[in-house]
Amino acid sequence: QLQLVESGGDSVQAGGSLRLSCVASGYSVRTNYMAWFRRAPGKEREGVAAIDKGVATRYTDSVKGRFTSSKDYAKNTLDLQMNSLKPDDTAMYYCAASTRRYLSLTDSDYSHWGQGTQVTVSS
Repeated sequence: QLQLVESGGDSVQAGGSLRLSCVASGYSVRTNYMAWFRRAPGKEREGVAAIDKGVATRYTDSVKGRFTSSKDYAKNTLDLQMNSLKPDDTAMYYCAASTRRYLSLTDSDYSHWGQGTQVTVSS
């Protein structure tokens, strides 16, 4: 049974960094497309970063140059390094797994979701 569990969320000041991690069980991060999404209070869920089977990635414009998504095959995790954090990055962050074979930041393309980890950035 596929299960995704996120960790690494915290409260930080603007300009700080965090690294989120998503451990997958019953699912190989190596051979599948995955993504990070976030939902801020009062807003729709937003695709943040998608990564394919290899190293190809796609980011939403607001995080380009600040966030980097990667996979750790040994740990079977999907990671998100977040630098230069801004208050607008405050949200619940979710890891998602797809059965599609293209990079997507659309939540309907993802079939499995973790429970989320909270990131709060103060000014």
